[in-house]
Amino acid sequence: MKARHKRMMFIVLGLVSVTAIAALVLNALQSNINHFFSPTEVVANEAPKDRTFRLGGLVETGSVKREDDGLTVHFNVTDNAEVVTVKYTGILPDLFSEGEGVVAQGKLSPRGVFEAEEVLAKHDETYMPPEVADALAKAAAQGTAQ
Repeated sequence: MKARHKRMMFIVLGLVSVTAIAALVLNALQSNINHFFSPTEVVANEAPKDRTFRLGGLVETGSVKREDDGLTVHFNVTDNAEVVTVKYTGILPDLFSEGEGVVAQGKLSPRGVFEAEEVLAKHDETYMPPEVADALAKAAAQGTAQ
């Protein structure tokens, strides 16, 4: 085999290797992405049934219910158009309160209850997660269009 052919084979093998590595990295990143959905999108069945995703909106006033174990909490998240019930077992953030913005990460149960693994609350009085603000604005626009 000539030196030219050896170089060409080396280059082709290198390109195939780089392509394979890039494909594996992109696949791993894609499977770890947590998409954001509003309550309207969850009710419209746009959210995945078997994958973890983020749900954001406002905690509905009067909806927070604590179980006797002291750790399990049920509350509703709304975008002022639709409502999704959330179940969370753990300690809620100090800034969690009714009427305030929240983002929960978890999965949708077969009964339609969002079972959160993590709950994030706004970090100060003026902050609203961009996804939640966009979902609220979209819900308000749909409400005025009807």
